[in-house]
Amino acid sequence: MVCFCFLVDQKTVVPHRKPVAGICSRCRRGAMVADMKTFTRFCGIPFFWSSWKAIVCSVCGTILKSYRS
Repeated sequence: MVCFCFLVDQKTVVPHRKPVAGICSRCRRGAMVADMKTFTRFCGIPFFWSSWKAIVCSVCGTILKSYRS
């Protein structure tokens, strides 16, 4: 009997961000617009990625609004 175990995970990276006017609805701190990249990896090798923009809280990290294309 042969058993294969594969590891699949996702990692989100924020390469660029800049502050915007507005506050977070949860912690009442400043917000920023960020370019987000999500990598899906299979056994540690990235095989799919997507880029999108989001408005993120600068303190608690909550995604307040996402703009996926």
